[in-house]
Amino acid sequence: MKVLVFDIWGDYAHFRKFYTTTSPLTFSFPPPPTIAGVLGAIYGTTKETNQYLKIFGGDECRIAVRIIKPIKKVRLGLNLVDTKLGWTLKRRTQIRTEFVKAPHYRIYFSHQDQQILKDITASIKEHKTVYTLSLGLSELLANFKFVGEFNGVIKNDNGWVDIFTPITEENLIPKGIEVETGKKYIKEKIPIKMTPERVVEKYDEVIFEPGGQTIKARVKSYCHLDNGENIAFFWDLLPSRGTS
Repeated sequence: MKVLVFDIWGDYAHFRKFYTTTSPLTFSFPPPPTIAGVLGAIYGTTKETNQYLKIFGGDECRIAVRIIKPIKKVRLGLNLVDTKLGWTLKRRTQIRTEFVKAPHYRIYFSHQDQQILKDITASIKEHKTVYTLSLGLSELLANFKFVGEFNGVIKNDNGWVDIFTPITEENLIPKGIEVETGKKYIKEKIPIKMTPERVVEKYDEVIFEPGGQTIKARVKSYCHLDNGENIAFFWDLLPSRGTS
């Protein structure tokens, strides 16, 4: 299985937690539907029908993310304008909003449609996108660079292994994390899959190390890349799907 790897970063990021309204909080890293949006912006999928969720959010696609820079969160005030009155500045509301400061992530992407994978790989190598990339909000512009294209092999040996990416609870074997000195372990509930109607059809708890270090774990399946990294995709990888 070919796995495209690229980095994405910016000054700030905001991936809004679904249960926060008046004071929005952010996930620590982009959930799969957000990464699908990034891929759709590179590939140029139609925004009107949310086509990106169909192409990059289905079972034919594999996505994982790695934290490159330690997660630092800050809270800033946003002045929101009441647009129901037109573009007047008479009614504004300041909302304290949480951001990830200096975010830097590594995206792992594979697709069963090899032409889609080739097209996105070529665009990233040439630093081209169809739409502007951002990190959660349109004001938070993002940069990106090609890291490599690697061969990946799916492993289902259930043994202890160092994983470079967040691990979903569904993929984790019970008591399958070895707590190591000097590392932190955080669990967040994130959206995993979203329909083109933007309805979340699956959530899962994910475990990650906010400093970007590996997690020693026993998982049901992971992908071993020929650069030595072990990554866990956000949804199950079954050998019967012909992914190895």
